[in-house]
Amino acid sequence: MSFTIIGLTGPTGAGKTTVLHVLEGMGAAVLDADAIYHDLTVSSQLMRQELQERFGPDIYDDQGVLLRKQLGARVFGNSQALEDLNAITHRYIQLEIQRRLDQAQAEGKQVAVVDAIALIESGVADICHITVAVVAKAETRIGRIMARDGIDEAYARKRVEAQKPAEFFETHCQYTLHNDGDDPGQLEQQATALFAHILHR
Repeated sequence: MSFTIIGLTGPTGAGKTTVLHVLEGMGAAVLDADAIYHDLTVSSQLMRQELQERFGPDIYDDQGVLLRKQLGARVFGNSQALEDLNAITHRYIQLEIQRRLDQAQAEGKQVAVVDAIALIESGVADICHITVAVVAKAETRIGRIMARDGIDEAYARKRVEAQKPAEFFETHCQYTLHNDGDDPGQLEQQATALFAHILHR
């Protein structure tokens, strides 16, 4: 069997983590784009240099830690700045994802999954053989985010509204898992059936 790369995306609170656990249980190597970004803010001198050249040296503290609020303030409400930030970070994230995919393949893994909220926009979807969206209704997600992160409804609603709607993910992915129920077991069953179908066809 050849090496299969699955791209997994969807808005916050939809249930991607449950689906990742299913894939992990099936032996897939799991790559979390967000965690990779956090690693790179510390480990990549080249990315740090580019970010400081574009957004100012003070976005990192004396210990070399990225000051997210400082950086956020520079890009908030400024579409050009946000575009520049994404262009820099997506490039480094993609290179690191490719490196880890090569490593997983060299280790004999047959499947790898890349979990990325910006899977489509970052171009990472282009290196995936299969793309899967996990979506849920906005109200369902708001309730889940409140319970998960201990935040109030107004803040949860803001976070949900700041992200792309379910239709965006459905339109751009080959497969969609709907997760509006209260039982995570249902999503696990759906995901298991889908990936068994995809990986053994």
